[in-house]
Amino acid sequence: MIYIESKSNDPRYNTALEFYAFNELAKEDDVFMLWINEPCIVVGKNQNTTEEINQKYCDEHGIKIVRRVSGGGAVYHDLNNLNYTIISNGRSGEEFDFKSFSQPVIDALASMGVKAEFTGRNDLEIDGRKFCGNAQYIRSGRIMHHGCLLFDVDTTVLANALKVSKDKIESKGIKSVRSRVTNIKEHLPNQEMTVQDFEKALKNYMNEKYDMVDFIPTEEDEKAIAKIQDEKNNSWDWVYGKNPDFNIKRNRRLKTGKIEANIMVEHGIITSIKFFGDFFGVMDVEDIAEKLIGIKYNKQAVKKALEQVDINSYFLGATLEEVVDILVD
Repeated sequence: MIYIESKSNDPRYNTALEFYAFNELAKEDDVFMLWINEPCIVVGKNQNTTEEINQKYCDEHGIKIVRRVSGGGAVYHDLNNLNYTIISNGRSGEEFDFKSFSQPVIDALASMGVKAEFTGRNDLEIDGRKFCGNAQYIRSGRIMHHGCLLFDVDTTVLANALKVSKDKIESKGIKSVRSRVTNIKEHLPNQEMTVQDFEKALKNYMNEKYDMVDFIPTEEDEKAIAKIQDEKNNSWDWVYGKNPDFNIKRNRRLKTGKIEANIMVEHGIITSIKFFGDFFGVMDVEDIAEKLIGIKYNKQAVKKALEQVDINSYFLGATLEEVVDILVD
């Protein structure tokens, strides 16, 4: 078995390294990988990113957004979260098997004095509270199983980062199911253990069960990983442009009146927008709608498109910042 321990905390690099391992390293042997990400949200392949995250909160707190190749729901990572991946070849058929791939984690925790169990479709729990969600990616008989282990994560940040707007959003994206969560550290007999200690303990457990050989990337490996990173999580199109088509209805009441916007977004691009409300303005708001067609649905792009517009002529008494905030977080 090939063992990979990433030295990077960049989730964009780590997801690329993982995918490289799936495509190339797994041709030689099964793979076990451990890594720790800086604060980020990882959304599932089939999810609507906009619908899953609190974009404004993430921007303000420097939380990166990445998309993985597997399905399932959105998860929050920080430096006290340990991620693991098992890549296996030669499985008969192409079906999801979460329980058997989760067993090494359950057994490793048992060796540390923690009783964990597999529940539901793809979760691991301690005393009825979730500490790990798992996802899988299958292609040509090869399976990548990965999960995020909540070791000592800041659950307040987790809740805020995944707290979506109350604006009405309708999409075909697969929505996350929120569950009560717990950190592994709360249940460990050794309360002095750090996430780095936990990482070593999990590696040692796997070393006892499997003959693992460390992967040391060459310059050619790093170039290939960088290419994957550029194509995927360095790319707006991968993280946001893959969003399923969706409608969003947003409204705010300003001192000058209520402004409502109904927005149609296709693959991350605004394709239609209509304004309603009891606001005043001397110019027809359809002019602003036309300027926004074809613009990426994010705050920076919308603001840039409206910077040269005399906002007060369309929404009397409103500022550019207020109108942009109405349209997108």
